[in-house]
Amino acid sequence: MSAPIETTSRSRAKAERRAALLSAAGTLFAQSGFNKVSIEDLGAAVGVSGPAVYRHFNGKQAVLAALLIDVSEDLVAGGDAVVSATTDAAGALQGLVRFHVQFALSNPDVIRVQDRDLDSLAEAARHRVRLLQREYVELWVHVLKRVHPEVDLALLRIRAHATFGLLNSTPHSARASSKAAVRALLEEMALAALGLPGA
Repeated sequence: MSAPIETTSRSRAKAERRAALLSAAGTLFAQSGFNKVSIEDLGAAVGVSGPAVYRHFNGKQAVLAALLIDVSEDLVAGGDAVVSATTDAAGALQGLVRFHVQFALSNPDVIRVQDRDLDSLAEAARHRVRLLQREYVELWVHVLKRVHPEVDLALLRIRAHATFGLLNSTPHSARASSKAAVRALLEEMALAALGLPGA
């Protein structure tokens, strides 16, 4: 009778260890760069041996792929949920901005790794990340088109990318500031950049 509980407990522990490894990888890759971090470094960061990492990933390349694919999937899923929660275009855009600001403030290391080490991924994994990134961008563009129906899609796409640049780069230089103050400032600036000032 206890087997299912043991299995569930084991599965939960495995998932928690995987999450811990990915969190450590984000920090280490951001600090030192993907190429300078070893499997032994990853294991040591979560209190296990290097070989124990292979119970969860088949190598360092797989760790990087999981880190960047997972976060890209989370962005798409989160953005979809925000847009689905409202039929109002302005409200959807505000929600997307709040969502992305929260993401950027919570994941500065992963953003840095994606900016610097995306090309270190194997081709298939890099292609998957790029597809997810484009899907996320187009989610924003679709909402922007509802807000600005008169504006060309290509220009709306540029506006979305510029907003991502603002939101993704600022947390690196704002760690010493109050998160609440930075969040409010970034939301204000992003909404203005997207043509929705004072929202």
